[in-house]
Amino acid sequence: MLDTNRFPAPQAGRFYLTEGGIETDVMYKYGFELPEFAMFTLLENPEAVKVMRGMYQRYLDVVAKHDMSALMSGADYRASPDWGDKLGYSADGLNDMIASNVEFLQELAKEYESDIDDILIAGSVGPRGDAYAQNKTITENEAEDYHSFQLQALKQAGADMAIAITFNNVPESVGVARAAKNIGIPLAISLSLDSSSKLNSGPRLADAINTIDDETESAPEFYAVNCSHPLEIEPALDPGDWIDRVRGVRPNAAKMDKMSLCSLGHLEDGDPVELGEQIGDMARRYPHMDIWGGCCGTCEVHLDEIARNLRAVGN
Repeated sequence: MLDTNRFPAPQAGRFYLTEGGIETDVMYKYGFELPEFAMFTLLENPEAVKVMRGMYQRYLDVVAKHDMSALMSGADYRASPDWGDKLGYSADGLNDMIASNVEFLQELAKEYESDIDDILIAGSVGPRGDAYAQNKTITENEAEDYHSFQLQALKQAGADMAIAITFNNVPESVGVARAAKNIGIPLAISLSLDSSSKLNSGPRLADAINTIDDETESAPEFYAVNCSHPLEIEPALDPGDWIDRVRGVRPNAAKMDKMSLCSLGHLEDGDPVELGEQIGDMARRYPHMDIWGGCCGTCEVHLDEIARNLRAVGN
């Protein structure tokens, strides 16, 4: 658990490694269906829980191998009211699933207490709509009201923080940041870019981050980019003070655009060695970035390559 209500400041030589693309892994490698792309439903399936435990253990083995810290998030990406309603979960039932997810991660963390010095647990807060849609109709107030349910449940369950992940809309990002601030749980915002290296709703990354900070008095702990390949991320890294707010990158494994990836129907894991080298190069040029991991198509193989390259930079 965090000692305060703030995420730790960067520290020389310390990298946080996240898990990889757990949804794509569990679907395409192990054959589990995710209705509405909601992985939290698998927590009620003992066979799926066994597979998930193995996935996380292999990830944490990589963290321990490279003497890194862990920032773990889990299966709660769509554990929010609209998606829960579609899946037949009441508010109480959804709250129980959020708590079960945090407990699952906490139990895993205990197994590695002697191997990893610092393990933090984050709840994954997905957008209200489809992450690949523009979601331009949601307002800041609607987003604040909507995301408060999951953020409050995460705080009650004992999560160290929340990450609003795969967001691509500024008003929704402002709303979730305000909700987290009011509830009192640390929040990071991880934005997703399309093949034009902009948010799918239109803004450039720098403009989005500056606007969110201006509208929330810089409430987010930090920003990250996920569900995008380094080739999509690199053009978005415009010079400026804003980039100091970006501490994390969780790339997709493949260079393909997201809609093409979604239509494949199988896992596309790209080139793990090349991805690790690309991340290492990015870390060398942006030494303040200390939170790395993977998104769609990545697993412990990619994480190992990423960690190896990060250690080469850090040492």
